[in-house]
Amino acid sequence: MLSSEKDNNFCFPIPDVLENDKVKLVPFIPSKHAKALVKGFDENTWNYLSYGPFTSVEQFVEDFWEKGIRANPATTSFTIMDKAGPLEANGEPAIAGIVSYINSSDRDACTEIGFVVILPQFQRTHVTSNMVGLLMHYALDLPEQGGLGLRRLQWVCNAKNAPSLKVAERMGFRFEGVLRWTRVLPPSKSIGYKAAPERKGDPRAGKGGRDSAYSSCCWDDWEGGVRDWVDKVMRRTK
Repeated sequence: MLSSEKDNNFCFPIPDVLENDKVKLVPFIPSKHAKALVKGFDENTWNYLSYGPFTSVEQFVEDFWEKGIRANPATTSFTIMDKAGPLEANGEPAIAGIVSYINSSDRDACTEIGFVVILPQFQRTHVTSNMVGLLMHYALDLPEQGGLGLRRLQWVCNAKNAPSLKVAERMGFRFEGVLRWTRVLPPSKSIGYKAAPERKGDPRAGKGGRDSAYSSCCWDDWEGGVRDWVDKVMRRTK
């Protein structure tokens, strides 16, 4: 039986909902959200990600959620819902994807938007910009504005993932550079894969890796104009 409990192990308070008129983010709950997500995944979902694919709902919940997210106080996940489209039979907006805060630190006042999966029918729509904008507001707004008041929010992606880099740029993140060989990947990750040269004695022989592109939006960027820019982007997306 899939768990009906939300994450209670994150280092920051988890809001019950983050939403505007287009998108709604709620804490991921396996019993409510996992089946619809797994049903919506396709063969391209995992091209640039370091995890997946998953062959069943149970594997997704066990390997991604229980072991990868819930057990780690630096991570938590949100289910993305599309408020602009028709409601489902249960009266809720359609599930459009999943996103997480990862690599979070209360001590260092930082987090990262990661593990982003937008289901195919919601890609290149209003969903991504509004989802990212809501997470930026919660991370970087001051507590008196309803946020966490963090100092750094980062966006890290496979350096070959041009669409992800464009999202970061569109949402006001500042590109910081590329770190080489940050992940070990199997050859099955062919699109986002970087082949490793033959190295005698390499215990990871046969596996390649990836370079990671780093972008960030820090508190001074946010208060210096990015906050207003993000609001403008969210208003104009359809």
